[in-house]
Amino acid sequence: MRGLLTGTSLLIAIIPLPALAQAAAPASEASPEASELAKLQEQIATERRALQDQREALDAQEQRLLLLEEALLDKMRAAGVQGTRLAQAAPTPSPPPPAASAPSAQQADDSVSSVGEAPTERPIQEVAVLADQGSVLTRAGRITIEPTFEYARVDRNRFVFRGIEIPQSVLVGVFDINESRQDVLSAAIVGRFGVTSRFEIGAKVPWIYREDAAVLIPLVQNPPQSGAGTINTSAKGKGLGDVELMARYQLTNGTGGWPFLTANISVVAPTGTSPFEVPRDALGNATESATGFGFWSVQPSVTVLTPTDPATLFGVLGWNYNRGKDVNTRISDAQIDHVTPGSGPNATAGIGLALNERTSISFAYAHNWVFSTESIVRPITVRNGIPTVGDPIETRTRDLQIGRFLFGVSYRLNERTMINWTVEMGVTDDASDLRTSLRIPFNFN
Repeated sequence: MRGLLTGTSLLIAIIPLPALAQAAAPASEASPEASELAKLQEQIATERRALQDQREALDAQEQRLLLLEEALLDKMRAAGVQGTRLAQAAPTPSPPPPAASAPSAQQADDSVSSVGEAPTERPIQEVAVLADQGSVLTRAGRITIEPTFEYARVDRNRFVFRGIEIPQSVLVGVFDINESRQDVLSAAIVGRFGVTSRFEIGAKVPWIYREDAAVLIPLVQNPPQSGAGTINTSAKGKGLGDVELMARYQLTNGTGGWPFLTANISVVAPTGTSPFEVPRDALGNATESATGFGFWSVQPSVTVLTPTDPATLFGVLGWNYNRGKDVNTRISDAQIDHVTPGSGPNATAGIGLALNERTSISFAYAHNWVFSTESIVRPITVRNGIPTVGDPIETRTRDLQIGRFLFGVSYRLNERTMINWTVEMGVTDDASDLRTSLRIPFNFN
């Protein structure tokens, strides 16, 4: 019995040893794997901290970028140039889980690419040829004073035949050779005030000096006698011109693929000397030149600007409405009761090129279609020294097609002052031969 217990004890003591060895072996063998897992977890934690640091650095850099953009916009507003931000500040996102790290990097790439692919959101430069419409608005709370000097020259040579034509090109009737010349010098003060960042108002007060000269040579043929007399007329005039009031509102800021759209309206008041108010001789020729148009005029328009670095495409589409009135004026042998000047559409299209930060040039074509002018006239006949006024007759002139080619140069002297020079050349018979203007705007807070 004692031997049996001893053997059993030995057996029990021997059997558990392999099992314990098998149980301890995995723990000993798993130690390298646990160490590897700990290293991976530490690397993940390190990468996550690095990613968070990068996000904080990007946020700090974005704040610095916004401050720089704000400083740039302030300088542009101080210089009278309007622009928009390249990128808007976005709220800082909360740290995403590790699975969202890759999309966050992609979103950052998209944000960078969107800045480079949005030229319409970049600041635009003033286009020199848009002197009347303007390309940028005055900054809110700022006043712009713009002295303007302008010269215009108009030459007209007409050969008029009144009569009939018979075979062998024989003309029977009266020939009139009419030559006229007009020189106009004007100096104006233009003032603009920025009510808001999108709305401005302004006024233009001109002073006009004008010289007119005309030569009329009536030639009578069949019978072949000339000598009906050459008529030379000349007139000069100076004084206040027509005052213009204007308002402009920016409809879009060039974001979302839209161009810059600006709605404009101007009202011209007949403050100058009307053509129906100047003194005339017995033949109806003016002895003094008019300095104004003589009628109220309203000109609504829309300006479109599309920046495409380094160029800026622009266009203007508008309408010119002239209000008629009773003039009750006698000119020679006609009593003019009522005149309605022709209204009509106008359009301008062109391109501006920025040569550098200070200089830009612009090319454009402008066209005005002026409908016919309607007048109610009563002929006056004199019999035995007694004038007799006939029945009213409605007359209508032909339409006018006024086409002009424009060239402009703009040079910025400093943040507050720039020089704009514009030249217009007539390309249709009804247009002025030459018109050139010099504008020097000064900005004041």
